[in-house]
Amino acid sequence: MDSPADPQAVGEKTANAGVEIGLNAAIVAVADNEPQVLVIRGETDKAGAIDGLPFGPFSPLHHRTFEGGLRTWVKHQTGVELGYVEQLYTFGDRGRHAQAGDVGPHVVSIGYLALTDAHPGSDLTHGTWRSWYQYFPWEDWRRGRPEILGSTIEPRLRDWIASQPTTTGQPITRQERVRICFGLEGAGWDEEKVLDRYELLYEAGLVDEAARDGRKAADEWQDRPRLGQPMHYDHRRILATAIGRVRAKIKYRPVIFELMPDDFTLFELQRTVEAILGPHLHKQNFRRLVEGAGLVEPTGEVKMRTGGRPAKLYRFRREVLLERPAPGVRVKPGKV
Repeated sequence: MDSPADPQAVGEKTANAGVEIGLNAAIVAVADNEPQVLVIRGETDKAGAIDGLPFGPFSPLHHRTFEGGLRTWVKHQTGVELGYVEQLYTFGDRGRHAQAGDVGPHVVSIGYLALTDAHPGSDLTHGTWRSWYQYFPWEDWRRGRPEILGSTIEPRLRDWIASQPTTTGQPITRQERVRICFGLEGAGWDEEKVLDRYELLYEAGLVDEAARDGRKAADEWQDRPRLGQPMHYDHRRILATAIGRVRAKIKYRPVIFELMPDDFTLFELQRTVEAILGPHLHKQNFRRLVEGAGLVEPTGEVKMRTGGRPAKLYRFRREVLLERPAPGVRVKPGKV
């Protein structure tokens, strides 16, 4: 909790402090069965980060709305015309964006999630597509529990737990938080807790951004590992928020079809859902779920597959939007 302050002193400081509004876009696509995010490559910062999300300042003189400003910046920086866009969150923590000792304007970042079926590598004037698992390797469960959890993350989190002073009255201990976020001691893995896991690793000083931001916890590690590629400023935090949002949203809204071409096979749809959620899904159960929910309909055409039988092509059945309020792909990883 913030300490009490003299309102007059706060007002004087506020009057002299500059605030900028930044617009950040986590632009997501799926290609070659990989969830991709569009990043801009820049100079290497103190964390060793090269990649950042497309972003730019909001100008009240040139942008009628925040979203309009975002679309303008993304088009200017990458050449991509955004389709589906939704606002994620407003990120206003000063220490998570400013450099140590910085007295410049405070940047309040408004993060957005954008989905596209554009094939990575096409129509780009600047930027590149990268798998989001390069930044969050512990989130990829398609081949089982990621090796980095057992070999690197869990041992260091246990050391972090052991270093906590014994106090009374804590609402939740480090051990309980780690158990909930990382599924230890028999707890289940919740694929939607992407931001919670990243925030916990940041607090423990285990990600490079914590050291760059001058977090004391990062100084405690003599052999701090590189846990995924860092990103500029607060961009990995924004991306974690976007991943968690889209993982949750595909279960109750048909946004997964924003990532699909007009016509697709059910196998291609399954691989896209797997790429987003992380774990492998049971083929027959997934097919029954999608068809039984009335989310797709056959086109009457087939797609030839190398070395296999022709596969039926399907399309999103848009009438489902009028039939019920939450027509998502209600998968339960580990059970479907």
